Amino acid sequence: MISFLIGIIEEKNENELILNVNNVGYDICVSNSTLSALPLTGETVKIFTYMAVREDGIFLYGFLTKEERDLFFKLISVSGVGPKMAITILSGLSLSDLSIAIIKQDYKLLSQIKGLGKKIAERICLELKDKLSNVQTISQSVYDVDYNEDAVQMATDTLISLGVNKNEAYMLARANAQNNATAEEIISKALRGYKG
Repeated sequence: MISFLIGIIEEKNENELILNVNNVGYDICVSNSTLSALPLTGETVKIFTYMAVREDGIFLYGFLTKEERDLFFKLISVSGVGPKMAITILSGLSLSDLSIAIIKQDYKLLSQIKGLGKKIAERICLELKDKLSNVQTISQSVYDVDYNEDAVQMATDTLISLGVNKNEAYMLARANAQNNATAEEIISKALRGYKG
């Protein structure tokens, strides 16, 4: 098992990192959150890893933090969730929001992640809620606000129609739904902060 790699970033693509370790290029599958937090191409980085050996090949999955890798291990312990699906889930929400969604059994939020159906989302909540009970609530979490679910849904639909992807639209709407804001207020705040 390869626990971590330290090397130079050669390439960064969607969910992929090419890491040069002593002139050997490792192709590592990473989440969007790890990808966005990586230093620039040409810089050195330490990546925590998980190696999956299957009939069709050997695959490396990488994480910038041990916390993300720990959550990945918990996700792949759930029946029906493989490494690729776990990376997709980790790409869909921040670690804190994902952990809190599982603890609060918010399968509706989880099922907003592209490729994650309601049944798997419910299973993740059911099997992992007790394993994540020690997670601290982060002050910037989308869960810190009272919000109007109908307004959030209307705002999400509008943001999607404006070209924002489904998961990001929902997260933008939830993050800007403080104090039971109307759909118009949510959209206005979301668009001001959107960097798409």
